Amino acid sequence: MRPSTALLTDRYELTMIDAALRDGTADRRCVFELFGRRLPGARRFGVVAGTGRLLSLLRDFRFADDELRFLRDEKVVDAATLDFLEGYRFSGSITGYREGELYFPGSPILTIEGTFAEAVILETLALSVLNHDSAVATAAARMSVAAGDRPLAEMGSRRAAETSAVAAARAAYIAGFGATSNLEAGRQWGIPTMGTAAHSWTLLHDTEEDAFRAQIEALGTGTTLLVDTYDIRAGVETAVRIAGTELGGVRIDSGDLPTVAAEVRAQLDELGATGTRITVTSDLDEYAIAALAASPVDAYGVGTSVVTGSGTPTAGMVYKLVARQDGDGGWVAVAKASTDKGSTGGRKAAFRTLDGGTATSELIVVSDGFEELDTAAAHPGARALQVPLVVDGEPDAAYEGAAGVEAARAHHARVREELPVRALALSRSDPAIPTVYTDAESAV
Repeated sequence: MRPSTALLTDRYELTMIDAALRDGTADRRCVFELFGRRLPGARRFGVVAGTGRLLSLLRDFRFADDELRFLRDEKVVDAATLDFLEGYRFSGSITGYREGELYFPGSPILTIEGTFAEAVILETLALSVLNHDSAVATAAARMSVAAGDRPLAEMGSRRAAETSAVAAARAAYIAGFGATSNLEAGRQWGIPTMGTAAHSWTLLHDTEEDAFRAQIEALGTGTTLLVDTYDIRAGVETAVRIAGTELGGVRIDSGDLPTVAAEVRAQLDELGATGTRITVTSDLDEYAIAALAASPVDAYGVGTSVVTGSGTPTAGMVYKLVARQDGDGGWVAVAKASTDKGSTGGRKAAFRTLDGGTATSELIVVSDGFEELDTAAAHPGARALQVPLVVDGEPDAAYEGAAGVEAARAHHARVREELPVRALALSRSDPAIPTVYTDAESAV
Protein backbone atom coordinates (compact mmCIF):
# COMPACT_ATOMS: atom_id res chain seq x y z
CA MET A 1 0.00 0.00 0.00
CA ARG A 2 1.39 3.37 -1.03
CA PRO A 3 1.66 6.05 1.67
CA SER A 4 -1.04 8.69 1.94
CA THR A 5 -0.28 12.17 0.61
CA ALA A 6 -3.11 13.82 2.58
CA LEU A 7 -0.91 15.46 5.19
CA LEU A 8 1.39 17.05 2.62
CA THR A 9 -0.62 20.17 3.30
CA ASP A 10 -0.91 23.16 5.59
CA ARG A 11 -3.01 23.18 8.71
CA TYR A 12 -5.13 26.11 7.58
CA GLU A 13 -6.57 24.06 4.71
CA LEU A 14 -8.22 21.79 7.29
CA THR A 15 -9.26 24.54 9.69
CA MET A 16 -11.05 26.29 6.80
CA ILE A 17 -12.91 23.07 6.03
CA ASP A 18 -13.74 22.70 9.72
CA ALA A 19 -15.29 26.18 9.76
CA ALA A 20 -17.03 25.71 6.40
CA LEU A 21 -18.70 22.53 7.61
CA ARG A 22 -19.97 24.47 10.61
CA ASP A 23 -21.43 27.41 8.66
CA GLY A 24 -22.79 25.42 5.72
CA THR A 25 -20.47 26.71 2.97
CA ALA A 26 -18.37 23.55 2.57
CA ASP A 27 -20.57 22.24 -0.26
CA ARG A 28 -20.63 25.44 -2.30
CA ARG A 29 -19.36 24.80 -5.79
CA CYS A 30 -16.12 26.67 -6.41
CA VAL A 31 -13.51 27.29 -9.08
CA PHE A 32 -9.88 27.59 -7.98
CA GLU A 33 -7.05 28.59 -10.28
CA LEU A 34 -3.31 27.98 -10.08
CA PHE A 35 -1.28 30.65 -11.86
CA GLY A 36 1.78 32.87 -11.60
CA ARG A 37 1.42 36.63 -11.34
CA ARG A 38 4.84 37.15 -12.90
CA LEU A 39 7.85 35.21 -14.16
CA PRO A 40 10.44 35.13 -11.35
CA GLY A 41 13.92 36.28 -12.21
CA ALA A 42 12.58 38.45 -15.06
CA ARG A 43 12.71 35.42 -17.33
CA ARG A 44 11.02 35.48 -20.70
CA PHE A 45 8.94 32.30 -20.41
CA GLY A 46 8.13 29.57 -17.93
CA VAL A 47 7.79 25.80 -18.37
CA VAL A 48 4.98 23.83 -16.72
CA ALA A 49 6.27 20.73 -14.93
CA GLY A 50 5.01 18.46 -12.16
CA THR A 51 1.51 17.87 -13.54
CA GLY A 52 1.91 14.12 -13.93
CA ARG A 53 3.41 13.84 -10.45
CA LEU A 54 0.50 15.80 -9.00
CA LEU A 55 -2.06 13.51 -10.62
CA SER A 56 -0.39 10.45 -9.11
CA LEU A 57 -0.19 12.11 -5.69
CA LEU A 58 -3.88 12.95 -5.96
CA ARG A 59 -4.69 9.26 -6.28
CA ASP A 60 -3.17 8.74 -2.82
CA PHE A 61 -4.79 11.77 -1.19
CA ARG A 62 -6.73 9.78 1.42
CA PHE A 63 -7.10 10.16 5.18
CA ALA A 64 -6.48 6.71 6.65
CA ASP A 65 -6.26 5.71 10.30
CA ASP A 66 -2.80 7.14 10.94
CA GLU A 67 -3.63 10.51 9.42
CA LEU A 68 -6.93 10.75 11.27
CA ARG A 69 -5.32 9.72 14.53
CA PHE A 70 -2.73 12.49 14.22
CA LEU A 71 -5.40 15.11 13.50
CA ARG A 72 -7.46 13.89 16.44
CA ASP A 73 -4.54 13.84 18.85
CA GLU A 74 -3.38 17.29 17.82
CA LYS A 75 -6.95 18.64 17.96
CA VAL A 76 -6.60 20.14 14.51
CA VAL A 77 -10.30 19.70 13.65
CA ASP A 78 -13.45 18.51 15.38
CA ALA A 79 -15.13 15.10 15.20
CA ALA A 80 -17.52 16.08 12.40
CA THR A 81 -14.63 17.19 10.22
CA LEU A 82 -12.72 13.98 10.96
CA ASP A 83 -15.75 12.05 9.70
CA PHE A 84 -15.75 14.16 6.54
CA LEU A 85 -12.03 13.62 5.97
CA GLU A 86 -12.31 9.88 6.50
CA GLY A 87 -14.53 9.69 3.44
CA TYR A 88 -12.68 12.35 1.43
CA ARG A 89 -12.29 11.67 -2.26
CA PHE A 90 -11.79 14.43 -4.78
CA SER A 91 -14.76 14.08 -7.14
CA GLY A 92 -14.36 17.30 -9.11
CA SER A 93 -12.52 18.19 -12.28
CA ILE A 94 -9.14 19.66 -13.11
CA THR A 95 -8.26 21.17 -16.46
CA GLY A 96 -4.95 22.76 -17.24
CA TYR A 97 -1.90 23.25 -19.38
CA ARG A 98 -0.18 20.09 -20.53
CA GLU A 99 3.06 19.27 -18.80
CA GLY A 100 5.94 20.71 -20.80
CA GLU A 101 3.80 23.62 -22.02
CA LEU A 102 5.10 27.18 -21.82
CA TYR A 103 3.35 29.64 -19.53
CA PHE A 104 3.32 33.38 -18.95
CA PRO A 105 2.01 35.78 -16.28
CA GLY A 106 -1.64 35.03 -15.59
CA SER A 107 -1.74 31.73 -17.49
CA PRO A 108 -4.45 29.53 -15.88
CA ILE A 109 -2.08 26.60 -15.48
CA LEU A 110 -4.61 24.57 -13.48
CA THR A 111 -8.34 25.10 -12.96
CA ILE A 112 -9.81 23.05 -10.13
CA GLU A 113 -13.58 22.75 -9.87
CA GLY A 114 -15.47 21.10 -7.03
CA THR A 115 -16.98 21.90 -3.67
CA PHE A 116 -15.07 24.32 -1.50
CA ALA A 117 -14.11 21.55 0.92
CA GLU A 118 -12.78 19.13 -1.68
CA ALA A 119 -10.94 21.73 -3.77
CA VAL A 120 -9.37 24.04 -1.18
CA ILE A 121 -7.56 21.15 0.48
CA LEU A 122 -5.46 20.56 -2.67
CA GLU A 123 -3.83 24.01 -2.59
CA THR A 124 -0.60 23.19 -0.79
CA LEU A 125 0.03 19.92 -2.61
CA ALA A 126 -0.55 21.46 -6.04
CA LEU A 127 1.65 24.45 -5.31
CA SER A 128 4.49 22.49 -3.72
CA VAL A 129 4.71 20.21 -6.75
CA LEU A 130 4.31 22.75 -9.55
CA ASN A 131 6.31 25.54 -7.95
CA HIS A 132 9.34 23.28 -7.53
CA ASP A 133 9.14 21.33 -10.76
CA SER A 134 8.31 24.33 -12.94
CA ALA A 135 11.22 26.31 -11.50
CA VAL A 136 13.61 23.47 -12.35
CA ALA A 137 12.09 22.95 -15.80
CA THR A 138 12.31 26.65 -16.63
CA ALA A 139 15.99 26.75 -15.66
CA ALA A 140 16.62 23.53 -17.58
CA ALA A 141 14.94 24.91 -20.70
CA ARG A 142 17.17 27.99 -20.61
CA MET A 143 20.22 25.73 -20.31
CA SER A 144 18.95 23.60 -23.18
CA VAL A 145 18.56 26.71 -25.34
CA ALA A 146 22.11 27.78 -24.45
CA ALA A 147 23.51 24.31 -25.17
CA GLY A 148 21.97 24.05 -28.63
CA ASP A 149 22.54 20.59 -30.07
CA ARG A 150 25.04 19.57 -27.40
CA PRO A 151 23.63 17.07 -24.88
CA LEU A 152 23.01 17.95 -21.24
CA ALA A 153 23.11 15.59 -18.27
CA GLU A 154 21.52 16.38 -14.89
CA MET A 155 23.79 15.45 -11.99
CA GLY A 156 22.62 17.53 -9.03
CA SER A 157 21.21 14.92 -6.65
CA ARG A 158 23.75 15.76 -3.95
CA ARG A 159 22.59 19.37 -3.98
CA ALA A 160 18.93 18.67 -3.24
CA ALA A 161 16.76 16.75 -0.78
CA GLU A 162 16.48 13.10 -1.74
CA THR A 163 12.91 13.21 -3.11
CA SER A 164 13.40 16.68 -4.59
CA ALA A 165 16.39 15.34 -6.49
CA VAL A 166 14.22 12.74 -8.22
CA ALA A 167 11.59 15.35 -9.08
CA ALA A 168 14.27 17.72 -10.35
CA ALA A 169 15.76 15.08 -12.64
CA ARG A 170 12.28 14.46 -14.06
CA ALA A 171 11.62 18.16 -14.65
CA ALA A 172 15.02 18.72 -16.27
CA TYR A 173 14.46 15.79 -18.64
CA ILE A 174 11.10 17.17 -19.72
CA ALA A 175 12.71 20.53 -20.51
CA GLY A 176 15.53 19.23 -22.68
CA PHE A 177 18.17 17.39 -20.63
CA GLY A 178 19.03 14.00 -22.04
CA ALA A 179 20.06 11.99 -18.99
CA THR A 180 20.41 11.98 -15.21
CA SER A 181 22.85 10.55 -12.72
CA ASN A 182 19.96 9.68 -10.37
CA LEU A 183 19.06 6.00 -10.50
CA GLU A 184 15.68 6.39 -8.80
CA ALA A 185 14.68 8.91 -11.46
CA GLY A 186 15.70 6.33 -14.04
CA ARG A 187 13.71 3.58 -12.37
CA GLN A 188 10.61 5.62 -11.61
CA TRP A 189 10.37 7.81 -14.69
CA GLY A 190 12.29 5.95 -17.39
CA ILE A 191 14.95 8.65 -17.77
CA PRO A 192 18.29 7.49 -19.26
CA THR A 193 21.00 7.33 -16.58
CA MET A 194 24.68 8.11 -16.91
CA GLY A 195 27.85 8.24 -14.81
CA THR A 196 31.28 6.64 -14.55
CA ALA A 197 33.63 7.74 -11.77
CA ALA A 198 34.44 10.59 -9.38
CA HIS A 199 37.77 11.96 -8.21
CA SER A 200 37.69 9.49 -5.31
CA TRP A 201 38.17 6.68 -7.81
CA THR A 202 41.48 8.15 -8.96
CA LEU A 203 42.53 8.98 -5.40
CA LEU A 204 41.80 5.40 -4.33
CA HIS A 205 44.53 4.04 -6.59
CA ASP A 206 48.29 4.35 -6.20
CA THR A 207 48.54 6.11 -9.56
CA GLU A 208 46.23 7.80 -12.04
CA GLU A 209 47.28 5.20 -14.57
CA ASP A 210 46.10 2.39 -12.30
CA ALA A 211 42.72 4.10 -11.88
CA PHE A 212 42.25 4.64 -15.62
CA ARG A 213 43.33 1.11 -16.47
CA ALA A 214 40.90 -0.40 -13.95
CA GLN A 215 38.01 1.75 -15.21
CA ILE A 216 38.68 0.78 -18.81
CA GLU A 217 38.87 -2.90 -17.91
CA ALA A 218 35.50 -2.58 -16.18
CA LEU A 219 33.65 -0.29 -18.61
CA GLY A 220 35.54 -0.54 -21.89
CA THR A 221 37.36 2.04 -23.97
CA GLY A 222 34.10 3.86 -24.67
CA THR A 223 34.04 5.16 -21.11
CA THR A 224 34.73 8.75 -20.06
CA LEU A 225 37.81 9.35 -17.93
CA LEU A 226 38.01 12.19 -15.41
CA VAL A 227 41.33 13.84 -16.23
CA ASP A 228 41.65 16.75 -13.80
CA THR A 229 42.37 15.07 -10.45
CA TYR A 230 46.01 16.08 -10.74
CA ASP A 231 47.52 17.67 -13.84
CA ILE A 232 45.11 17.84 -16.78
CA ARG A 233 47.71 17.59 -19.54
CA ALA A 234 49.33 14.59 -17.91
CA GLY A 235 45.89 13.08 -17.32
CA VAL A 236 44.93 13.36 -20.99
CA GLU A 237 48.24 11.81 -22.08
CA THR A 238 47.78 8.91 -19.67
CA ALA A 239 44.16 8.40 -20.72
CA VAL A 240 44.98 8.07 -24.41
CA ARG A 241 48.04 5.93 -23.74
CA ILE A 242 45.97 3.48 -21.69
CA ALA A 243 42.73 3.48 -23.72
CA GLY A 244 44.13 4.19 -27.17
CA THR A 245 42.78 6.66 -29.69
CA GLU A 246 39.31 5.08 -29.46
CA LEU A 247 38.79 6.49 -25.95
CA GLY A 248 35.16 7.53 -25.65
CA GLY A 249 35.59 10.73 -23.69
CA VAL A 250 37.31 12.83 -21.08
CA ARG A 251 35.64 14.94 -18.42
CA ILE A 252 36.91 18.27 -17.10
CA ASP A 253 35.59 19.47 -13.77
CA SER A 254 37.79 22.48 -12.98
CA GLY A 255 39.75 25.41 -14.33
CA ASP A 256 38.98 28.11 -16.86
CA LEU A 257 36.80 25.87 -18.99
CA PRO A 258 37.00 27.68 -22.36
CA THR A 259 40.78 27.75 -22.17
CA VAL A 260 41.17 24.25 -20.78
CA ALA A 261 38.72 22.74 -23.27
CA ALA A 262 40.62 24.26 -26.19
CA GLU A 263 43.93 22.95 -24.84
CA VAL A 264 42.52 19.46 -24.23
CA ARG A 265 40.97 19.31 -27.72
CA ALA A 266 44.28 20.28 -29.29
CA GLN A 267 46.14 17.68 -27.22
CA LEU A 268 43.66 14.92 -28.03
CA ASP A 269 43.91 15.68 -31.73
CA GLU A 270 47.72 15.67 -31.56
CA LEU A 271 47.57 12.24 -29.91
CA GLY A 272 45.27 10.94 -32.64
CA ALA A 273 42.17 10.75 -30.42
CA THR A 274 40.14 12.96 -32.75
CA GLY A 275 36.89 11.22 -31.90
CA THR A 276 37.28 11.46 -28.12
CA ARG A 277 34.54 13.67 -26.72
CA ILE A 278 35.00 16.38 -24.10
CA THR A 279 32.44 16.73 -21.33
CA VAL A 280 32.62 19.67 -18.94
CA THR A 281 30.95 20.00 -15.53
CA SER A 282 32.17 22.39 -12.78
CA ASP A 283 29.26 24.52 -11.48
CA LEU A 284 27.69 25.23 -14.86
CA ASP A 285 24.59 27.35 -15.35
CA GLU A 286 22.94 28.74 -18.50
CA TYR A 287 25.37 31.66 -18.67
CA ALA A 288 28.45 29.46 -18.37
CA ILE A 289 27.04 27.11 -21.00
CA ALA A 290 26.40 30.03 -23.35
CA ALA A 291 29.97 31.24 -22.80
CA LEU A 292 31.22 27.83 -23.97
CA ALA A 293 29.27 27.90 -27.23
CA ALA A 294 32.38 28.55 -29.31
CA SER A 295 34.56 26.11 -27.35
CA PRO A 296 35.30 22.54 -28.49
CA VAL A 297 32.97 21.01 -25.91
CA ASP A 298 30.78 18.04 -26.76
CA ALA A 299 28.53 17.72 -23.71
CA TYR A 300 27.66 19.34 -20.39
CA GLY A 301 26.93 18.00 -16.93
CA VAL A 302 24.94 20.35 -14.69
CA GLY A 303 24.36 19.92 -10.98
CA THR A 304 23.57 22.58 -8.40
CA SER A 305 22.22 25.18 -10.78
CA VAL A 306 19.55 23.10 -12.44
CA VAL A 307 18.16 21.40 -9.32
CA THR A 308 17.85 24.77 -7.55
CA GLY A 309 16.23 26.59 -10.46
CA SER A 310 19.43 28.49 -11.30
CA GLY A 311 18.82 31.16 -8.70
CA THR A 312 15.03 30.95 -8.86
CA PRO A 313 14.11 27.97 -6.66
CA THR A 314 10.33 28.51 -6.88
CA ALA A 315 8.07 29.50 -9.74
CA GLY A 316 6.04 31.76 -7.42
CA MET A 317 2.67 30.31 -8.42
CA VAL A 318 -0.45 30.89 -6.34
CA TYR A 319 -3.77 29.07 -5.89
CA LYS A 320 -6.78 31.37 -5.72
CA LEU A 321 -10.55 31.12 -5.61
CA VAL A 322 -11.85 32.84 -8.78
CA ALA A 323 -15.53 31.86 -8.76
CA ARG A 324 -18.13 30.40 -6.41
CA GLN A 325 -21.82 29.78 -6.09
CA ASP A 326 -23.77 32.10 -3.83
CA GLY A 327 -26.46 31.11 -1.37
CA ASP A 328 -29.06 30.97 -4.15
CA GLY A 329 -26.95 28.78 -6.43
CA GLY A 330 -25.89 31.55 -8.80
CA TRP A 331 -22.28 31.96 -9.88
CA VAL A 332 -20.20 34.89 -8.66
CA ALA A 333 -16.75 35.82 -9.96
CA VAL A 334 -14.41 36.66 -7.08
CA ALA A 335 -10.93 38.16 -7.07
CA LYS A 336 -8.31 39.31 -4.62
CA ALA A 337 -7.64 43.06 -4.89
CA SER A 338 -4.54 43.42 -2.69
CA THR A 339 -1.76 45.70 -3.95
CA ASP A 340 0.60 43.75 -6.25
CA LYS A 341 -1.26 40.56 -5.37
CA GLY A 342 -4.46 40.93 -7.30
CA SER A 343 -6.17 38.23 -9.34
CA THR A 344 -8.73 38.12 -12.13
CA GLY A 345 -12.06 36.50 -11.27
CA GLY A 346 -14.06 34.12 -13.43
CA ARG A 347 -13.49 30.86 -15.27
CA LYS A 348 -11.05 31.16 -18.13
CA ALA A 349 -10.15 29.62 -21.45
CA ALA A 350 -6.56 30.08 -22.62
CA PHE A 351 -5.12 30.21 -26.13
CA ARG A 352 -1.70 30.89 -27.66
CA THR A 353 -2.13 33.20 -30.64
CA LEU A 354 0.24 32.44 -33.50
CA ASP A 355 1.47 34.26 -36.58
CA GLY A 356 3.14 31.98 -39.07
CA GLY A 357 3.74 29.44 -36.30
CA THR A 358 5.33 32.00 -33.95
CA ALA A 359 3.64 32.85 -30.67
CA THR A 360 2.37 36.43 -30.42
CA SER A 361 0.27 36.50 -27.24
CA GLU A 362 -1.28 34.55 -24.39
CA LEU A 363 -5.01 35.11 -24.92
CA ILE A 364 -7.15 34.52 -21.83
CA VAL A 365 -10.91 34.64 -22.34
CA VAL A 366 -12.85 35.23 -19.12
CA SER A 367 -16.36 33.78 -18.86
CA ASP A 368 -19.05 35.63 -16.91
CA GLY A 369 -21.81 33.06 -17.34
CA PHE A 370 -19.93 29.89 -16.24
CA GLU A 371 -21.88 27.80 -18.71
CA GLU A 372 -19.73 27.43 -21.81
CA LEU A 373 -16.09 28.38 -22.22
CA ASP A 374 -14.59 29.40 -25.54
CA THR A 375 -13.16 26.57 -27.62
CA ALA A 376 -10.44 26.49 -30.26
CA ALA A 377 -13.11 26.87 -32.96
CA ALA A 378 -13.71 30.43 -31.76
CA HIS A 379 -10.04 31.30 -32.23
CA PRO A 380 -8.82 29.89 -35.55
CA GLY A 381 -5.52 31.78 -35.32
CA ALA A 382 -4.65 30.31 -31.94
CA ARG A 383 -3.85 27.05 -30.19
CA ALA A 384 -5.98 25.91 -27.23
CA LEU A 385 -3.80 25.39 -24.16
CA GLN A 386 -6.03 23.56 -21.68
CA VAL A 387 -6.81 19.85 -21.56
CA PRO A 388 -8.85 17.70 -19.12
CA LEU A 389 -6.55 16.27 -16.46
CA VAL A 390 -9.09 14.97 -13.94
CA VAL A 391 -12.70 14.13 -14.82
CA ASP A 392 -15.20 13.32 -12.05
CA GLY A 393 -12.32 12.73 -9.66
CA GLU A 394 -10.41 10.34 -11.94
CA PRO A 395 -6.95 11.46 -13.12
CA ASP A 396 -6.08 10.83 -16.76
CA ALA A 397 -3.42 8.10 -16.61
CA ALA A 398 -1.97 9.20 -19.96
CA TYR A 399 -0.14 12.01 -18.17
CA GLU A 400 1.33 9.80 -15.44
CA GLY A 401 4.37 7.54 -15.20
CA ALA A 402 7.23 7.18 -17.64
CA ALA A 403 4.91 7.46 -20.65
CA GLY A 404 3.59 10.76 -19.33
CA VAL A 405 7.14 12.05 -18.94
CA GLU A 406 8.01 11.17 -22.53
CA ALA A 407 4.81 12.83 -23.77
CA ALA A 408 5.61 15.96 -21.77
CA ARG A 409 9.18 16.04 -23.12
CA ALA A 410 7.94 15.73 -26.71
CA HIS A 411 5.28 18.40 -26.15
CA HIS A 412 7.83 20.81 -24.71
CA ALA A 413 10.13 20.35 -27.69
CA ARG A 414 7.24 21.15 -30.05
CA VAL A 415 5.93 24.23 -28.29
CA ARG A 416 9.36 25.73 -27.68
CA GLU A 417 9.65 26.01 -31.45
CA GLU A 418 6.81 28.55 -31.30
CA LEU A 419 8.80 31.02 -29.22
CA PRO A 420 9.89 34.24 -30.92
CA VAL A 421 13.65 34.68 -31.23
CA ARG A 422 13.76 37.30 -28.46
CA ALA A 423 12.49 34.67 -26.00
CA LEU A 424 15.72 32.70 -26.34
CA ALA A 425 17.93 35.44 -24.89
CA LEU A 426 19.17 34.84 -21.34
CA SER A 427 19.14 38.45 -20.15
CA ARG A 428 16.49 39.76 -17.76
CA SER A 429 13.50 41.14 -19.63
CA ASP A 430 9.73 41.33 -19.88
CA PRO A 431 7.87 38.15 -20.89
CA ALA A 432 8.46 37.17 -24.51
CA ILE A 433 4.77 37.59 -25.35
CA PRO A 434 2.06 39.68 -23.67
CA THR A 435 -0.86 38.26 -21.73
CA VAL A 436 -4.13 39.61 -23.13
CA TYR A 437 -7.42 39.33 -21.23
CA THR A 438 -10.78 39.58 -22.91
CA ASP A 439 -14.34 38.48 -22.18
CA ALA A 440 -16.19 35.87 -24.19
CA GLU A 441 -18.34 38.37 -26.07
CA SER A 442 -15.40 40.57 -27.08
CA ALA A 443 -13.41 37.56 -28.24
CA VAL A 444 -16.05 36.41 -30.73
